[in-house]
Amino acid sequence: MTRYAVDQARNVLMANWGTGFGDIATDVAELPRSPDSMRLATTLTDLSHACWRCYTHPASSVDQSGGASRIGMRRQRERDAFIVVADALIAPHLPANGSLTTCDTMVEDYAHRVGRALHDLGAPELTARISVDVDAELAAVERAERGDLTERAQQAVTLSREDASPLHTAQADVQLRQNPFGARTLFTEFDPAAAAIAAAHWLHAAAIATSRRTGLAPAQVVAQAENAKPHAHESLSQVITAMVAGVRPRQAVMPMIRHALHIADGHLRGITETKHRISALEQIIATAHADDPDLDLDSVFLPITPLNPARPALDLLENLLCGIRGCWLLYVEDPRRQHLTEEFLAEIRHEATVHGERLP
Repeated sequence: MTRYAVDQARNVLMANWGTGFGDIATDVAELPRSPDSMRLATTLTDLSHACWRCYTHPASSVDQSGGASRIGMRRQRERDAFIVVADALIAPHLPANGSLTTCDTMVEDYAHRVGRALHDLGAPELTARISVDVDAELAAVERAERGDLTERAQQAVTLSREDASPLHTAQADVQLRQNPFGARTLFTEFDPAAAAIAAAHWLHAAAIATSRRTGLAPAQVVAQAENAKPHAHESLSQVITAMVAGVRPRQAVMPMIRHALHIADGHLRGITETKHRISALEQIIATAHADDPDLDLDSVFLPITPLNPARPALDLLENLLCGIRGCWLLYVEDPRRQHLTEEFLAEIRHEATVHGERLP
């Protein structure tokens, strides 16, 4: 999302957003001298967050059966509220007789809050400039929804989405064929969930190739591969176990990302899996109790997702690329043996082609 801030030295409102490799900052408008300037920056950031949530949590990703359909309808109302944002900035709901008209959606509510901040600042030229900038932000969300992550829409590469673009998955697959270890462009040009799906496909290919060379099962390859990133093994193990069992990369990746996004929202979905984690922890505590009698369920931390809930798609993408590199190190044993690196790359490209029909 776009974050807004006040440059107090110049008294200028600025907007900045991530690109996957550093942030871009730009001046939006000069501000009148007023303490309400900070409120304007805050409400604009909140509005951007609400709008980009329509991209990361689209109605289309919700199962429309049963109670879940209500979630889908609520998300669709949020997205439909884009059409009222421009009017809310210019003619916001203002307090009258001690009351304030409420809105049904967060998008509209935050747009009215921005409008009220602008009303209190009383600067028509500022309102016009803010309207132009908010229009650009909404257009960026719409471009990202179409899969165009250029210009201001590039900030979508830093966001984890409940759905993944098949087009971006196919394009990321082409990038990985050129460089199976992963180029920077995977993080700056693609929807990270889609890139993670493609990377899972290539991890599977790397694990199969390394399995043939070492005699280890693919799951053992991933487990034993040296990994430069801490705590990556659980997510890699889940992905490779599912794919060896015949699960497509999308089905191996997206439930894990969605689960972490639910946790980020404060919801726990997948109670059965959590029960398994608790049972395993209880067994560990029972075994260790003789050495540490104070150890109990309330004194330990239980990880409920193998991914960082704040950035699950990017976290998983990083893990998968580390896994591919770990397979390579296990395959060649000595990175200086260039001919084995070339052999490794040739083998995993062959495997990726053989199993290419599973990628969409």
